Amino acid sequence: MKKTQEQFPPVKEQMDLLRRGAGEIISEEDLEQKLNRSRKEGRPLIIKQGFDPSAPDLHIGHAVTIRKLRQFQQLGHKVIFLIGDFTGMVGDPSGKSKTRPRLTKEDVTENAETYKKQVFKILDQADTEIRFNSEWHGNRNIYEFLDLCSKYTVARMLERDDFLNRYQAGAPISLLEFLYPLLQAYDSVALKADVEMGGSDQKFNLLLGRKIQSEFGLEPQVVFLMPILVGTDGKEKMSKSLNNYVGIYDDHAEMYGRLMSIPDECIIDYFTLATDIPTSEIERMRSEMKSGQTNPMEFKQQLGREIVTLYHDGDAAQKAEEDFITRFRRHEIPDDIPEVSLKWEESVIPIVDLLVATGSVTSRSEGRRLVEGKAVSIDGVKIDDFRYEVPLKSQQILKAGKRKIFRVVHES
Repeated sequence: MKKTQEQFPPVKEQMDLLRRGAGEIISEEDLEQKLNRSRKEGRPLIIKQGFDPSAPDLHIGHAVTIRKLRQFQQLGHKVIFLIGDFTGMVGDPSGKSKTRPRLTKEDVTENAETYKKQVFKILDQADTEIRFNSEWHGNRNIYEFLDLCSKYTVARMLERDDFLNRYQAGAPISLLEFLYPLLQAYDSVALKADVEMGGSDQKFNLLLGRKIQSEFGLEPQVVFLMPILVGTDGKEKMSKSLNNYVGIYDDHAEMYGRLMSIPDECIIDYFTLATDIPTSEIERMRSEMKSGQTNPMEFKQQLGREIVTLYHDGDAAQKAEEDFITRFRRHEIPDDIPEVSLKWEESVIPIVDLLVATGSVTSRSEGRRLVEGKAVSIDGVKIDDFRYEVPLKSQQILKAGKRKIFRVVHES
């Protein structure tokens, strides 16, 4: 729907907001030109991001790009939340060192439904168009498909780091994986995207979208890359399988508790990428932590309140903080809890092995049941995946069930 020029903020104002937290924009000049034309013509830009529904839950790592989509909405532009129900059955090879297991159509359909519900925690439902890429890929005839495949070469595909590394290591690369970037690129053709949003690990795929749009006679999209939010362990990309995530549907206490476990050096990135706190305020925090003027824990608590308020409300944030203070800062966990020495050669230990080693359980099967029953926590953070590997610290508080609690001392 055409809008008047006055319905779009001045381009400089738009660019100032959009640059916040951005990792890379290819290119800023192209984006400014598109914004100027959009404002002049009263035509919203089409902003697209695709999500393969490979897992049922979204976390605040996913929300980094979704929140940027919301900013585009606030500036008057059209957001298309694209669910890759077709490409999800192929599997994105980005960052993978081996072939990714394929999902069934049933898995993809079920996960897609949960995505649709969760995304409106952030996006404005009235201004969001949800599309599925099976709309065009599912009905493509073989001649159209062969035409798409002819527009890129194997040599160029092997320039991609994850493909090149696997090729040089003699690891298998399926033809199906080669096709994934082409299929994703064609999504931008089908939707006539002006801007495609993605994490920094999607750079190859999104740049290919520019190339394929040109091949089909369209103006190339702007590639808008956001940084990857590190998980609560401060090391790996946020992921449910690593249990270092903060889910956007976690209850307020769980969300706040997980945020309190992040390392101090992650506080600024979390404020920048996961909250709406002004940049000037974030820079003040950075300065005060660096000089030692303010204890980082104060800012970490502010971070917890900000994020819980975003996904719940202010009352829930206040209650979550009060509960946390009661449990941990007022020593609900007594100082005289049993202490267990742990000798383990590696830097991580499987959670079930930790339970057995500390005497919390008598068998691995009992440990697995306890974890799956969400009755195990490390330093106040629940562990719900029996495959989780615990990064070892010098001391950690292990709770197993309602009555067993230990201070685990790691003897390296």
